[in-house]
Amino acid sequence: MKPNIIDYMRDKVLLGDGAIGTYLYSKGLELGKDTERLNLSEPELIYSIHEEYIRAGSQLIETNTFGANRYKLSESGLDAKIRDINLAGAQLAKRAAGKDVYVAGSIGPSGIDFPLSTGDLSREGLQEIFGEQIEVLLEGGVDLLLFETFTHLDELVLAIETARTISDIAIVAQMAYPSGGKTAAGVDALTCGKAAIAAGADVVGGNCGRGVSSLYTAIEHLAPLHDQVPLSAFPNAGFPEIVGHRMVYPAEPAYMVKALADMIKLGARLVGGCCGTTPVHIHEFQQHLKIKRRPLVRSADIQGDDSTATKAQQDNHINGALLESLPAHRLPVIVELDPPTHLAVDGVIEGANELKKSGADAISLGENPLAILRADNLSLAHLIHEKLDIQTIIHLTCRDRNILGLQSQIMGAHLLGISGILAITGDPATSSDQPGTSGVFDVKSFGLIRMIELFNQGRNLAGKAMKARTNFSIGGAFSFRPSRPDVQIRRLERKAELGLKFVMTQPIFDSAEIEEMMEAVSHLDLLILPGIFPLISARNADFLHNEVPGISIPAALRKKLWQYDKVEDQRKCALDYTRQLMDNVSDYVDGLYLISPLNKWEVTAELTREIRAANWQGSGRVGKFVKT
Repeated sequence: MKPNIIDYMRDKVLLGDGAIGTYLYSKGLELGKDTERLNLSEPELIYSIHEEYIRAGSQLIETNTFGANRYKLSESGLDAKIRDINLAGAQLAKRAAGKDVYVAGSIGPSGIDFPLSTGDLSREGLQEIFGEQIEVLLEGGVDLLLFETFTHLDELVLAIETARTISDIAIVAQMAYPSGGKTAAGVDALTCGKAAIAAGADVVGGNCGRGVSSLYTAIEHLAPLHDQVPLSAFPNAGFPEIVGHRMVYPAEPAYMVKALADMIKLGARLVGGCCGTTPVHIHEFQQHLKIKRRPLVRSADIQGDDSTATKAQQDNHINGALLESLPAHRLPVIVELDPPTHLAVDGVIEGANELKKSGADAISLGENPLAILRADNLSLAHLIHEKLDIQTIIHLTCRDRNILGLQSQIMGAHLLGISGILAITGDPATSSDQPGTSGVFDVKSFGLIRMIELFNQGRNLAGKAMKARTNFSIGGAFSFRPSRPDVQIRRLERKAELGLKFVMTQPIFDSAEIEEMMEAVSHLDLLILPGIFPLISARNADFLHNEVPGISIPAALRKKLWQYDKVEDQRKCALDYTRQLMDNVSDYVDGLYLISPLNKWEVTAELTREIRAANWQGSGRVGKFVKT
């Protein structure tokens, strides 16, 4: 249970999140479009942004509801959706936050010109506008209300007073101070802070404005109040300029960190970022300001209604053709091959044939891994399936196609007899070997899993009937980090709710780590296949450990490999290690996911033969998924 937020901030600094709007713009959202609508049209996109900030270190996240009041929404014809938008915004943030991260209901200015004059909306009418939004956010379960970017003190006071007639929930009140510690109307920050406290605010501060230095000046003016209430500071990443139709914010995270450290000395206890800040900024704030993360509840320890609901939702999803085809009484083995970087595919097909002979249950084919151009994995999967009669799994990334293209690819996979899809976000396009490549990312892995599950139900993303149901086994990636597994496990739980049925992990090189992972996710009705990567040299081990995200190779193993001068001796040592690793975990894993190093299928074929000779049974959970 989270402690009272105001009590927490009396002696600790709480790290908020960064921008949602400008971060969405950086991902390609058209400038000028209201972002609050995305709570309904692209919920998984908003959810994923909340998760990105939490992974970066945010202890408090804001709902995507800044402009979700009736007056502003009416400009886009969305005023009838005010309840739906605000409730969805609160629920998305609460779902991402879990039991450990605070959720602030974000409320911005009404959009009505101030001061109010004859013919304008009355004070009572404005209270209704604020009250309507506040009540829905409270219904959605927010932990506090955050009034932000207000430019008129009268409006901020009215908003706070309205909230206080409805609830005694904690209130953070922030105004924009563009210059000299004053509002655009010339009211000093100290005057604003005092008025906000008198109206009922528990925290006062500033956000937005003209960058870091202008907010620092405002916090200097507010500093005399820090003995009464905590202060808050959410600066912009500098003053923006338009470059190529995009707003670019110049302030580097390191520069902002120094300024925030000085604001903390003045009494700021809630800090974060506003326009132009991203999860990268928040991560830097968390690291360099030494803001300690609060201990989180392990998902595996959560019992009761939540886990029951998740199980009930999972029971509604089909297992799919891939899992239903697996032999029930032996350890499943999936082997990964990469499509070639050229058009000569005979070598890959030969490798797939040898893997089938060795006893592999399915061949997994990556889609342009590391954003390096390779042959189309769907076409190659079809060739392998047709020629060799072995199940194939295609990796489908959100990077390379928009929503239209992703759905066409799903339909194509069905028509070509593919049985499994691994739904992944994809490596950043910036690492591509093709000039001018850019990522699409209309959805992230969550949205893609949901999309495939809709096709399994016979509908497309727009809800239109497809006149047939697909029968995909939906897979996903999982990167288990024992030092802090909670966020990734929460992500896995959510993916299971959306339709996930099997998991292929990043390579793991420690049997104790695999055992801990299997225990941590045992409450989920998923087949978990740890990634097994046979190293081929000491240099290979160093490269993977230091340059590939999510892969950690024990120092003792790397040191042992370097004891051998010859690469062939290093390879033999690494293979012996891999054999022992598989033997150690063979009793309790649900299956093994073998990754062919540098596409050397001979190595994984040899290991597969040894697995079959050993007659390992594994956990036996695969029988629950097999079609009888």
